[in-house]
Amino acid sequence: MLKIKFIDLGIKDYKETWDIQEELLRKVQDAKNDPSQGDFGGYLIFVEHPHVYTLGKSGEANNLLISEPFLKQINATYYRINRGGDITYHGPGQLVGYPIFDLEKFNMGARDYIGKIEESIIQTLQGYNVLAGQLHGATGVWLDNLSPRARKICAIGVRISRFVTMHGFALNVNTDLNYFSYINPCGFQDKGVTSLEKELNAKQDFESVKQVVKGKIEETFDIQWE
Repeated sequence: MLKIKFIDLGIKDYKETWDIQEELLRKVQDAKNDPSQGDFGGYLIFVEHPHVYTLGKSGEANNLLISEPFLKQINATYYRINRGGDITYHGPGQLVGYPIFDLEKFNMGARDYIGKIEESIIQTLQGYNVLAGQLHGATGVWLDNLSPRARKICAIGVRISRFVTMHGFALNVNTDLNYFSYINPCGFQDKGVTSLEKELNAKQDFESVKQVVKGKIEETFDIQWE
């Protein structure tokens, strides 16, 4: 069983968190050559960001539908970043998770890794009586995934460098969904987004959701917190 160090950053700026991810990524990569690290598998970061839009390296800039002056008007920032995927939004009330995992130690490839993140979120939502699943041809976790009403509740975008992951998932808990109207989320023009608050018609206890997600990741990846 691999050991993972859990870090809760609370509310933190996107760029500052990105820098922390890069630093931890290097630490995990360096640990590959250190036999004393043994069963250390990496880190898991939980964080909430102020309003920010991020565009993946394969994304289309025109999926951001607003101008720079309007970004300032809605107190949002915008970054081009080095993960896969298109554009997404992060903001208050959204649980963002950044696993910095050594996939070689997990004996796991990229597709299996993403699948286990999706499964962790699907199992979390089951605990709230929200039925969710995967959508063929798209990453993330979706509600009504087999119908024209498919809507995303959790986005996933990752980067893998020397078999170590960074970036991760964003689960809409009490998220202001109006901010998604300013983009084509993940490049989709015909799919909606939702949140736990919207589906259950009540604001959720954010800390409780956080603990459930942490527990499901522990179970799904079969890890132990350091």
